[in-house]
Amino acid sequence: MVTVLDHTQPSARLRHPEKARRPDAELLKKPEWIRVRAPGSPVWRETQGIVRDNKLVTVCEEAGCPNIGECWSKKHATFMILGDTCTRACAFCNVRTGMPEAVDAGEPSRVADAVAKLGLNHVVITSVDRDDLSDGGAKHFAEVIGAIRRTSPGTTIEVLTPDFLRKDGALEIVVEARPDVFNHNLECVPSLYLTVRPGARYFHSLRLLQRVKELDPEAFTKSGIMVGLGEERNEVLQLMDDLRSAEVDFLTVGQYLQPTRKHHAVKRFVTPGEFQSFETMAYAKGFLMVSASPLTRSSHHAGDDFAKLRAARAAKRPASSRIAAE
Repeated sequence: MVTVLDHTQPSARLRHPEKARRPDAELLKKPEWIRVRAPGSPVWRETQGIVRDNKLVTVCEEAGCPNIGECWSKKHATFMILGDTCTRACAFCNVRTGMPEAVDAGEPSRVADAVAKLGLNHVVITSVDRDDLSDGGAKHFAEVIGAIRRTSPGTTIEVLTPDFLRKDGALEIVVEARPDVFNHNLECVPSLYLTVRPGARYFHSLRLLQRVKELDPEAFTKSGIMVGLGEERNEVLQLMDDLRSAEVDFLTVGQYLQPTRKHHAVKRFVTPGEFQSFETMAYAKGFLMVSASPLTRSSHHAGDDFAKLRAARAAKRPASSRIAAE
Protein backbone atom coordinates (compact mmCIF):
# COMPACT_ATOMS: atom_id res chain seq x y z
CA MET A 1 0.00 0.00 0.00
CA VAL A 2 1.27 3.50 -0.87
CA THR A 3 0.59 6.26 1.66
CA VAL A 4 0.02 9.71 0.17
CA LEU A 5 2.45 12.03 1.95
CA ASP A 6 3.23 15.69 1.51
CA HIS A 7 7.02 15.92 1.75
CA THR A 8 7.00 19.72 1.47
CA GLN A 9 5.98 19.95 5.13
CA PRO A 10 8.36 19.12 7.99
CA SER A 11 5.83 16.78 9.56
CA ALA A 12 5.20 15.01 6.24
CA ARG A 13 1.54 14.93 7.23
CA LEU A 14 -0.99 13.22 5.04
CA ARG A 15 -2.19 15.38 2.17
CA HIS A 16 -5.24 13.16 1.62
CA PRO A 17 -5.85 11.25 4.86
CA GLU A 18 -9.24 10.04 3.65
CA LYS A 19 -7.58 8.28 0.69
CA ALA A 20 -4.62 6.68 2.50
CA ARG A 21 -6.30 3.29 2.95
CA ARG A 22 -7.83 3.13 -0.48
CA PRO A 23 -6.48 0.43 -2.80
CA ASP A 24 -4.12 1.63 -5.51
CA ALA A 25 -5.73 2.39 -8.86
CA GLU A 26 -3.95 1.67 -12.11
CA LEU A 27 -2.23 4.63 -13.75
CA LEU A 28 -2.83 4.53 -17.50
CA LYS A 29 -0.03 5.64 -19.80
CA LYS A 30 -0.72 9.11 -21.15
CA PRO A 31 -1.14 9.40 -24.91
CA GLU A 32 1.04 11.75 -26.94
CA TRP A 33 -1.63 14.46 -27.12
CA ILE A 34 -1.77 14.89 -23.34
CA ARG A 35 1.93 15.56 -22.72
CA VAL A 36 3.25 19.04 -21.93
CA ARG A 37 6.61 20.70 -21.45
CA ALA A 38 8.03 21.07 -17.96
CA PRO A 39 7.89 24.63 -16.53
CA GLY A 40 10.96 26.75 -15.84
CA SER A 41 11.27 29.77 -18.15
CA PRO A 42 12.57 33.09 -16.74
CA VAL A 43 9.06 34.59 -16.83
CA TRP A 44 7.73 31.46 -15.10
CA ARG A 45 10.24 32.00 -12.30
CA GLU A 46 9.25 35.69 -12.09
CA THR A 47 5.60 34.70 -11.70
CA GLN A 48 6.56 32.17 -9.05
CA GLY A 49 8.50 34.86 -7.20
CA ILE A 50 5.52 37.24 -7.12
CA VAL A 51 3.26 34.44 -5.82
CA ARG A 52 5.79 33.51 -3.12
CA ASP A 53 6.54 37.11 -2.10
CA ASN A 54 2.84 37.77 -1.57
CA LYS A 55 2.42 34.50 0.36
CA LEU A 56 -0.36 33.33 -1.92
CA VAL A 57 -1.71 29.94 -2.96
CA THR A 58 -2.48 29.05 -6.59
CA VAL A 59 -4.71 26.29 -7.87
CA CYS A 60 -2.13 25.90 -10.63
CA GLU A 61 0.24 24.32 -8.10
CA GLU A 62 -2.18 22.78 -5.61
CA ALA A 63 -4.23 20.94 -8.24
CA GLY A 64 -1.19 19.97 -10.32
CA CYS A 65 -2.46 21.71 -13.45
CA PRO A 66 -0.68 20.50 -16.62
CA ASN A 67 -0.81 24.01 -18.10
CA ILE A 68 1.23 25.74 -15.39
CA GLY A 69 4.32 26.02 -17.61
CA GLU A 70 2.42 27.78 -20.38
CA CYS A 71 0.30 30.03 -18.14
CA TRP A 72 3.01 31.16 -15.74
CA SER A 73 5.30 31.90 -18.67
CA LYS A 74 2.66 34.47 -19.67
CA LYS A 75 2.30 35.75 -16.08
CA HIS A 76 -1.14 34.17 -15.82
CA ALA A 77 -1.89 32.63 -12.42
CA THR A 78 -5.15 31.51 -10.81
CA PHE A 79 -5.25 32.46 -7.15
CA MET A 80 -6.79 30.08 -4.63
CA ILE A 81 -8.06 32.00 -1.63
CA LEU A 82 -9.17 30.90 1.85
CA GLY A 83 -6.14 28.67 2.42
CA ASP A 84 -4.73 25.49 0.93
CA THR A 85 -6.88 22.96 2.81
CA CYS A 86 -10.34 21.87 1.62
CA THR A 87 -13.14 20.54 3.81
CA ARG A 88 -14.37 18.24 1.03
CA ALA A 89 -12.77 14.98 -0.12
CA CYS A 90 -13.51 14.74 -3.83
CA ALA A 91 -12.03 11.62 -5.39
CA PHE A 92 -10.50 13.50 -8.33
CA CYS A 93 -8.86 16.45 -6.58
CA ASN A 94 -5.24 16.90 -5.50
CA VAL A 95 -5.87 19.84 -3.14
CA ARG A 96 -5.07 19.02 0.50
CA THR A 97 -8.03 17.92 2.63
CA GLY A 98 -8.59 18.43 6.34
CA MET A 99 -9.49 21.19 8.80
CA PRO A 100 -8.49 24.61 7.38
CA GLU A 101 -6.80 27.38 9.33
CA ALA A 102 -8.53 30.67 10.18
CA VAL A 103 -9.33 33.05 7.33
CA ASP A 104 -6.42 35.40 6.55
CA ALA A 105 -7.76 38.96 6.69
CA GLY A 106 -4.71 40.28 4.85
CA GLU A 107 -5.15 38.01 1.85
CA PRO A 108 -7.41 40.29 -0.26
CA SER A 109 -4.82 43.10 -0.32
CA ARG A 110 -2.00 40.67 -1.16
CA VAL A 111 -3.99 39.16 -4.01
CA ALA A 112 -4.71 42.65 -5.34
CA ASP A 113 -1.01 43.53 -5.08
CA ALA A 114 -0.02 40.41 -7.01
CA VAL A 115 -2.61 41.13 -9.72
CA ALA A 116 -1.14 44.62 -10.15
CA LYS A 117 2.47 43.38 -10.22
CA LEU A 118 1.63 40.71 -12.80
CA GLY A 119 -0.21 43.30 -14.89
CA LEU A 120 -3.21 41.03 -15.38
CA ASN A 121 -5.97 42.19 -17.69
CA HIS A 122 -8.14 39.30 -16.49
CA VAL A 123 -7.79 37.33 -13.26
CA VAL A 124 -9.41 34.13 -12.02
CA ILE A 125 -10.06 33.75 -8.29
CA THR A 126 -11.02 30.35 -6.91
CA SER A 127 -11.00 28.78 -3.45
CA VAL A 128 -11.09 25.60 -1.46
CA ASP A 129 -14.45 24.54 -0.03
CA ARG A 130 -14.92 26.06 3.42
CA ASP A 131 -17.85 24.17 4.89
CA ASP A 132 -16.57 25.26 8.32
CA LEU A 133 -17.53 28.90 7.67
CA SER A 134 -21.08 30.16 8.11
CA ASP A 135 -21.02 31.81 4.66
CA GLY A 136 -18.69 29.30 2.98
CA GLY A 137 -16.17 32.10 2.41
CA ALA A 138 -18.52 34.29 0.34
CA LYS A 139 -17.64 37.50 2.21
CA HIS A 140 -13.95 36.83 1.63
CA PHE A 141 -14.59 36.42 -2.12
CA ALA A 142 -16.34 39.80 -2.10
CA GLU A 143 -13.44 41.42 -0.23
CA VAL A 144 -10.93 40.05 -2.76
CA ILE A 145 -13.02 41.37 -5.65
CA GLY A 146 -13.26 44.78 -3.98
CA ALA A 147 -9.51 44.94 -3.34
CA ILE A 148 -8.71 44.14 -6.97
CA ARG A 149 -11.23 46.73 -8.20
CA ARG A 150 -9.54 49.41 -6.11
CA THR A 151 -5.96 48.69 -7.24
CA SER A 152 -6.58 47.45 -10.81
CA PRO A 153 -9.89 48.97 -11.98
CA GLY A 154 -9.28 47.90 -15.58
CA THR A 155 -8.85 44.22 -14.70
CA THR A 156 -11.81 41.95 -15.35
CA ILE A 157 -12.51 39.40 -12.62
CA GLU A 158 -13.67 35.81 -12.92
CA VAL A 159 -14.60 33.81 -9.84
CA LEU A 160 -14.69 30.03 -9.67
CA THR A 161 -16.65 29.35 -6.50
CA PRO A 162 -17.60 26.37 -4.34
CA ASP A 163 -21.25 25.36 -4.27
CA PHE A 164 -22.06 27.14 -0.96
CA LEU A 165 -24.16 24.12 -0.01
CA ARG A 166 -26.46 24.92 2.93
CA LYS A 167 -25.05 28.47 3.17
CA ASP A 168 -28.12 30.69 2.85
CA GLY A 169 -27.34 34.12 1.44
CA ALA A 170 -23.75 33.26 0.48
CA LEU A 171 -24.29 33.29 -3.27
CA GLU A 172 -25.97 36.68 -3.08
CA ILE A 173 -22.90 38.17 -1.37
CA VAL A 174 -20.61 37.11 -4.22
CA VAL A 175 -22.99 38.17 -7.01
CA GLU A 176 -23.48 41.56 -5.33
CA ALA A 177 -19.70 42.12 -5.63
CA ARG A 178 -20.23 42.02 -9.43
CA PRO A 179 -17.55 39.69 -10.79
CA ASP A 180 -17.41 39.78 -14.60
CA VAL A 181 -17.71 35.99 -14.87
CA PHE A 182 -19.27 33.64 -12.33
CA ASN A 183 -17.95 30.11 -12.73
CA HIS A 184 -19.00 27.03 -10.80
CA ASN A 185 -17.95 23.64 -12.12
CA LEU A 186 -20.27 20.64 -12.21
CA GLU A 187 -17.06 18.56 -12.59
CA CYS A 188 -18.72 15.34 -13.79
CA VAL A 189 -22.02 13.82 -14.91
CA PRO A 190 -24.61 13.20 -12.15
CA SER A 191 -24.29 9.39 -12.15
CA LEU A 192 -20.68 9.75 -10.91
CA TYR A 193 -21.33 12.20 -8.07
CA LEU A 194 -21.47 9.60 -5.29
CA THR A 195 -18.02 8.26 -6.15
CA VAL A 196 -16.31 11.35 -7.62
CA ARG A 197 -17.89 14.33 -5.82
CA PRO A 198 -19.68 12.83 -2.78
CA GLY A 199 -19.90 16.06 -0.77
CA ALA A 200 -21.75 17.92 -3.55
CA ARG A 201 -25.21 17.73 -5.09
CA TYR A 202 -25.64 17.94 -8.86
CA PHE A 203 -28.98 19.73 -8.92
CA HIS A 204 -27.90 22.17 -6.21
CA SER A 205 -24.94 23.17 -8.41
CA LEU A 206 -27.24 23.60 -11.39
CA ARG A 207 -29.61 25.72 -9.32
CA LEU A 208 -26.69 27.85 -8.11
CA LEU A 209 -25.79 28.74 -11.70
CA GLN A 210 -29.42 29.43 -12.57
CA ARG A 211 -29.78 31.66 -9.51
CA VAL A 212 -26.81 33.80 -10.60
CA LYS A 213 -28.73 34.73 -13.76
CA GLU A 214 -31.84 35.53 -11.74
CA LEU A 215 -29.85 37.85 -9.48
CA ASP A 216 -27.88 39.48 -12.32
CA PRO A 217 -29.19 38.78 -15.84
CA GLU A 218 -26.15 40.54 -17.35
CA ALA A 219 -23.65 38.29 -15.57
CA PHE A 220 -21.69 35.79 -17.62
CA THR A 221 -21.96 32.28 -16.20
CA LYS A 222 -19.60 29.40 -16.81
CA SER A 223 -19.23 25.76 -15.84
CA GLY A 224 -16.89 22.90 -16.63
CA ILE A 225 -16.62 19.14 -16.52
CA MET A 226 -13.96 16.48 -16.80
CA VAL A 227 -14.32 13.43 -19.03
CA GLY A 228 -12.56 10.09 -18.90
CA LEU A 229 -14.01 9.31 -15.46
CA GLY A 230 -16.37 6.62 -16.71
CA GLU A 231 -19.22 8.71 -18.14
CA GLU A 232 -21.22 7.85 -21.26
CA ARG A 233 -21.46 10.24 -24.21
CA ASN A 234 -25.23 10.64 -23.86
CA GLU A 235 -24.73 11.68 -20.21
CA VAL A 236 -22.42 14.50 -21.31
CA LEU A 237 -24.97 15.67 -23.87
CA GLN A 238 -27.72 15.64 -21.23
CA LEU A 239 -25.51 17.66 -18.89
CA MET A 240 -25.10 20.24 -21.66
CA ASP A 241 -28.89 20.49 -21.92
CA ASP A 242 -29.15 20.92 -18.15
CA LEU A 243 -26.63 23.78 -18.22
CA ARG A 244 -28.42 25.49 -21.08
CA SER A 245 -31.69 25.21 -19.12
CA ALA A 246 -29.87 27.19 -16.42
CA GLU A 247 -28.81 29.72 -19.12
CA VAL A 248 -25.08 29.04 -18.65
CA ASP A 249 -23.06 30.89 -21.28
CA PHE A 250 -19.69 29.14 -21.31
CA LEU A 251 -18.79 25.43 -21.09
CA THR A 252 -15.35 23.89 -20.62
CA VAL A 253 -14.65 20.17 -21.16
CA GLY A 254 -11.26 18.68 -20.34
CA GLN A 255 -9.58 15.33 -19.78
CA TYR A 256 -9.43 14.07 -16.20
CA LEU A 257 -5.86 13.34 -15.10
CA GLN A 258 -5.33 11.14 -12.05
CA PRO A 259 -3.08 12.85 -9.47
CA THR A 260 -2.02 9.66 -7.59
CA ARG A 261 -2.87 5.97 -7.41
CA LYS A 262 -5.17 6.79 -4.49
CA HIS A 263 -7.43 9.02 -6.59
CA HIS A 264 -10.28 8.02 -8.88
CA ALA A 265 -8.87 6.10 -11.84
CA VAL A 266 -8.76 7.45 -15.37
CA LYS A 267 -11.10 5.09 -17.19
CA ARG A 268 -9.92 6.20 -20.62
CA PHE A 269 -8.26 9.02 -22.51
CA VAL A 270 -10.78 10.81 -24.68
CA THR A 271 -9.44 11.50 -28.17
CA PRO A 272 -9.04 14.99 -29.65
CA GLY A 273 -11.69 14.09 -32.22
CA GLU A 274 -14.22 13.34 -29.50
CA PHE A 275 -13.48 16.67 -27.85
CA GLN A 276 -14.10 18.40 -31.17
CA SER A 277 -17.45 16.60 -31.36
CA PHE A 278 -18.36 17.79 -27.85
CA GLU A 279 -17.51 21.36 -28.86
CA THR A 280 -19.66 21.14 -31.99
CA MET A 281 -22.62 19.75 -30.03
CA ALA A 282 -22.27 22.38 -27.29
CA TYR A 283 -22.34 25.25 -29.76
CA ALA A 284 -25.37 23.67 -31.45
CA LYS A 285 -27.12 23.63 -28.07
CA GLY A 286 -26.65 27.38 -27.67
CA PHE A 287 -23.56 28.04 -25.56
CA LEU A 288 -21.94 31.37 -26.40
CA MET A 289 -18.44 30.00 -25.75
CA VAL A 290 -17.04 26.46 -25.60
CA SER A 291 -13.57 25.19 -24.84
CA ALA A 292 -13.20 21.43 -25.25
CA SER A 293 -9.83 19.73 -25.55
CA PRO A 294 -7.68 17.25 -23.61
CA LEU A 295 -5.82 20.03 -21.79
CA THR A 296 -8.75 22.42 -21.30
CA ARG A 297 -9.07 23.65 -17.73
CA SER A 298 -11.46 26.23 -16.24
CA SER A 299 -8.95 29.07 -16.12
CA HIS A 300 -6.80 28.13 -19.13
CA HIS A 301 -6.81 31.05 -21.60
CA ALA A 302 -9.53 32.63 -19.43
CA GLY A 303 -8.72 36.20 -20.48
CA ASP A 304 -8.77 35.52 -24.22
CA ASP A 305 -11.91 33.41 -23.83
CA PHE A 306 -13.66 36.19 -21.89
CA ALA A 307 -13.04 38.61 -24.76
CA LYS A 308 -14.56 36.08 -27.17
CA LEU A 309 -17.48 35.53 -24.81
CA ARG A 310 -18.33 39.24 -24.70
CA ALA A 311 -18.03 39.47 -28.48
CA ALA A 312 -20.33 36.46 -28.92
CA ARG A 313 -23.01 37.99 -26.70
CA ALA A 314 -22.78 41.35 -28.50
CA ALA A 315 -23.10 39.66 -31.90
CA LYS A 316 -26.15 37.69 -30.77
CA ARG A 317 -28.10 40.66 -29.48
CA PRO A 318 -30.67 42.33 -31.78
CA ALA A 319 -29.35 45.33 -33.73
CA SER A 320 -31.72 47.65 -31.82
CA SER A 321 -30.24 46.58 -28.48
CA ARG A 322 -26.68 47.07 -29.72
CA ILE A 323 -27.48 50.58 -31.00
CA ALA A 324 -29.12 51.53 -27.67
CA ALA A 325 -26.09 50.25 -25.77
CA GLU A 326 -23.77 52.34 -27.93
